[in-house]
Amino acid sequence: MKVSGNITFNFKNEKDAKLIFDSLEVDNENYLESDLSQNKINYKITSKNLGSFLTTADDLIASEIVSEKIIENTQK
Repeated sequence: MKVSGNITFNFKNEKDAKLIFDSLEVDNENYLESDLSQNKINYKITSKNLGSFLTTADDLIASEIVSEKIIENTQK
């Protein structure tokens, strides 16, 4: 069975979106498709099974949260 889904992150501005996109892109290469469009990052995850899909989605969301917190703390 093949499982696929999309995750979209919306940011306050294009600068934050680009910073996070660039930060996560290195780790995401060859694992999922990504697209940066203005203040949004779109990810398409395709996996061979549900467990792998959920692991990839969880890793992506956790990495995004850490990146966002780093940006928030450096802008203070």
